[in-house]
Amino acid sequence: MREYKKGFGLLVLVLLSTITRAQVIQIDQNYTAQQLVENVLINSGCAQASSFSVSGGNFSDGSKSYAYFSNTSPSFPFAEGIILSTGKALSAQGPNSYISDDGGGMGWGGDSDLNQALGVSNTTNRTILEFDFVPLSDKISFDYIFASEEYHDNAQCTYSDGFAFLLKKVGTSSYQNLAVIPGTNIPVKVTSVHPQVPGGCAAQNEAYFGSYNSSNHPTNFNGQTVVLTAQSTVEPGETYHIKLVIADEGNFRYDSAIFLKAGSFNIGPDLGADRTLSGGNPLCPSENLVLNGTLTGATSYKWYRNNVAISGATNPTYSVSQSGTYKVEVTINGTCTTTGEITLEYAPLTANNTQLTQCDDNSDGITTYNLTNAQQAITGGTPGVTIQGYYHTLLDAQNQINSIGNFQNYQNTTPNESIIVKVKNQYNCLAYATVTLQIPNHSIAPVRFEKCDSDTVQNGSTEFTTANFTSITNQLLTGQPVGLSVVFFTSAQNAVLQNNPISVPFTNTVPDQQVIYARISNVGECYSIVAVTLIVHSFNPVNFHDEIVPICDGNPVVLDAGSGFTSYLWNTTPTQNSQTITVSTSGTYTVTVTNSLGCQATKKFTIETSLPPTITSIETQSFMGQNNSITVHVFPLGNYQYSLDNIIFQNSNVFTPLNPGEYNVYVKNLCGDDNQTVYILDYPHFFTPNNDSYNDTWFIKNLESEYPNSQVRIFDRYGKLLKQMTATDTYGWNGLYLNNQLPADDYWFVLTLENGQIIKGHFALLR
Repeated sequence: MREYKKGFGLLVLVLLSTITRAQVIQIDQNYTAQQLVENVLINSGCAQASSFSVSGGNFSDGSKSYAYFSNTSPSFPFAEGIILSTGKALSAQGPNSYISDDGGGMGWGGDSDLNQALGVSNTTNRTILEFDFVPLSDKISFDYIFASEEYHDNAQCTYSDGFAFLLKKVGTSSYQNLAVIPGTNIPVKVTSVHPQVPGGCAAQNEAYFGSYNSSNHPTNFNGQTVVLTAQSTVEPGETYHIKLVIADEGNFRYDSAIFLKAGSFNIGPDLGADRTLSGGNPLCPSENLVLNGTLTGATSYKWYRNNVAISGATNPTYSVSQSGTYKVEVTINGTCTTTGEITLEYAPLTANNTQLTQCDDNSDGITTYNLTNAQQAITGGTPGVTIQGYYHTLLDAQNQINSIGNFQNYQNTTPNESIIVKVKNQYNCLAYATVTLQIPNHSIAPVRFEKCDSDTVQNGSTEFTTANFTSITNQLLTGQPVGLSVVFFTSAQNAVLQNNPISVPFTNTVPDQQVIYARISNVGECYSIVAVTLIVHSFNPVNFHDEIVPICDGNPVVLDAGSGFTSYLWNTTPTQNSQTITVSTSGTYTVTVTNSLGCQATKKFTIETSLPPTITSIETQSFMGQNNSITVHVFPLGNYQYSLDNIIFQNSNVFTPLNPGEYNVYVKNLCGDDNQTVYILDYPHFFTPNNDSYNDTWFIKNLESEYPNSQVRIFDRYGKLLKQMTATDTYGWNGLYLNNQLPADDYWFVLTLENGQIIKGHFALLR
């Protein structure tokens, strides 16, 4: 705060000077001590004042640390009065745009009486107003506000200027300090009156802290107390001395000030502090406050409300029951009249009895209420008025026992049950309202709404649109009073509690048939809850999938949508409405069929001009182990199915992996088919020449079919040629060399194909 005021003070002062001058306090330094006391502070002829004196800083520009002030801003509660400051009185004028930090280097001393009253020893820059007076009554009081620049950051936890209102009977030596926190002997200071400081100290007597002041405040101080009253009993006819003193503590930094309310030095009855809304302490509705104007030596009393005499009110006390400014005139010993005044306001507190209507989902007279729904009717929307609890009896509410815990989900126990609601405003005033729980008896028949499943997937779930719910609403409200509104829910319980209303568009979550609930309301109150059955008709005809139909060699084909439908619509030009149509050109033909419930389904026929397939070539990959494959090439290009057994067909023209052997390759479409035989070759990895007629020779099966001009040569591990064969030599090698049996071992071969490709490998001879 300090840096803000320093950095922007001049700019703010320039910008606001023309618009805020009439809204800040005005300082007049031309008042003498006697004028400040007799003309400003004292408001009674029942005291004789004398021995006036005032002292403070001697500033080189002639400024004073005391003055008369006036004010027209509602942001500051005193219209006029006296200011006593630790700096220049002129520096107290708002707006709150810079740090008031006057009095440095002036040798401006402190006050020993103040030191003693506050228990300190280092006051400086003191300002004192003092005088003698003789009261004719036994009470004195005056109102004041303490303001200080030390209300900032953590400074208010440690540092504070000091002040005291010191009273003593003339001829005695001991002062009584009247500037204390009510009911205590604690002096009012920054450190003893402040709220919780963020990151700092705890609150101290926070009820007496007024505010931190904004930049456009009528005074140039960071913060201030509420209006406080200094008061004391005195002895009529005795002479008293009062010393009003304020001073910096420790050094001149961060000025403070006392604002004394004009006319508040009342040597008369003290009616107490004002009870106002702005002061945060108004009276509660129906509260009676007894004002006591009793004074010793009083011979008569007369009470006024708003300056109008109250008929018959001549007693020392008066009981107040309505807002107003009350004043009592007290005549003492028939020689003088003194007054006491107080402003009283009553806080608004609305607690209307009301009814809460909720529908019963099963007609047993028991349902669930959200009691908070009655809050608006109870409080009338009065700002600051809140609900404190819900109870079964007034006695429970008054004693704050047995409160209803589940008030947002409360189930009544009897029809027309009454609930007591405890209401409080921001001033802690209490009131009680009764909420009667009622159930309407309007009967509306359940509704059925049927719709075809309009989604691509016919699963009994579809989207219900705004138009659908409008149609349902119209059915519900036919014959009902105008002005009703409808909201839909997925369960009766949700409809009762108004939880999770259905969001439109809505897709049913229970296939084929789902019951939802319509909550019908009349000006916010439940009128009826009605079951609504949503029925979804799926329409998924048998064998109604899309088809690809060929036109073979240009011959016309018949497209059949199937029987059993109430209507057909083909997309031909012109449209056709028969079950079948004949087409002779390629293209896409769709038919939309309708059943007896009005549901529709659409089927697409894709017509392709086609010819029977002709296998033009077949590629084989042999001697590749698990990568052996067959690739089929067909004319003309088109969509075909391929098979190696004429039973299981596939859409791909590639077959892999394949074992060695003979394969019949089949290709077909709706216009015909073709087939060829091919071979997948591989060499044996061993043979056993033991004349058991099983693997007695080594040869490559079917080699003559695929590569009739190929040649095979067999070598031992040392590269010696042992056998040379052609593809037609299907007998193979029997393991002999020059009619001698060769030993069991690994042997190598080289296969030279007729296209020049060479394949090498090895195999085992086992004995």
